[in-house]
Amino acid sequence: MSVLASYYYYEGKRVREVAIDEHVELDKEGLGFCWIALHDPHADELRALQAAYNLHPLAIDNAMHPLCPPRLEVYNGELYIVAQTAELVGDKILYGKTAIFTGHNHLISVRHGNAGALGKLREQLEASPTLFRKGVGYVLHAILHRIVDQYLPIFEMIEDDVLAMEKRSLGDFLGKEEVARIFALRGELTRFQRTLGAMGELVRKLVRGHFPCISADVRPYFNDVADHVDRVQSMVNGLLHNLSSVFEFSSLLEAQRTGMITRRLAAWAAILAVPSAIATIYGMNFKNLPGVDTAYGYLVVFGVIMVTCLFLFVRFRKAKWL
Repeated sequence: MSVLASYYYYEGKRVREVAIDEHVELDKEGLGFCWIALHDPHADELRALQAAYNLHPLAIDNAMHPLCPPRLEVYNGELYIVAQTAELVGDKILYGKTAIFTGHNHLISVRHGNAGALGKLREQLEASPTLFRKGVGYVLHAILHRIVDQYLPIFEMIEDDVLAMEKRSLGDFLGKEEVARIFALRGELTRFQRTLGAMGELVRKLVRGHFPCISADVRPYFNDVADHVDRVQSMVNGLLHNLSSVFEFSSLLEAQRTGMITRRLAAWAAILAVPSAIATIYGMNFKNLPGVDTAYGYLVVFGVIMVTCLFLFVRFRKAKWL
């Protein structure tokens, strides 16, 4: 059975359990509502909910799909919302879907993927009857708020990895695997950025719009959710910039180190060229080479080699090539 919980509440307190095919009439004061939560439901369970609560068939068809982008639709005075959950597994961000049907006397959440995204939200809300009695609008706000809160650990874990790569890039070249990981993380964050943008637009519609099932005193609560989305989005933008900076900084360091090695090799090659050239000249089989017949010719040539090499060494040292 995919039904996680199904209860009827009155004035913010749990009254009884209800069946998914049981239609509960709206009380005269409008203080009661049903909250039904399902995870990866079967088609017949959604059809039973459709018959009991007169849900729109297009919304039911959409709720059956395991993944789709965030959206907000109004069907016959009922609000249908799709929010995306996310969790980090290794270097991959895995997405889930939470479809929410919100009417005057019911809220039905249908989750696909990460079932633990909402945690113990129901118990936490039931512990605050004063807020819980605000009805389905407040429950909708609480669900969206919890989903957005789950985005922050993803950012923090990826940020720790990026900072570790920054430190490693200072002391050594980034290997092929690390460069590939940078591009993979950047791709994941870019996709995550699109999800945040869609979620932010969804929440802003709830803040600006006037929906029959969301009371005026509940609408300001969605401002807090919008602020959370904007904060996470700005953090992700900064992290994307850091990832690009790590790659560019590593490339600059690698080019700098390569240039230093090239200069050292060129300096030593220039120093070694002096004895090589002189030895090559005196290695020729000519009889009339200068200094060949003198007693100290060898010492003079050796001294010239040493002085020239020492002069070049000092010059390269001052130029910081060695």
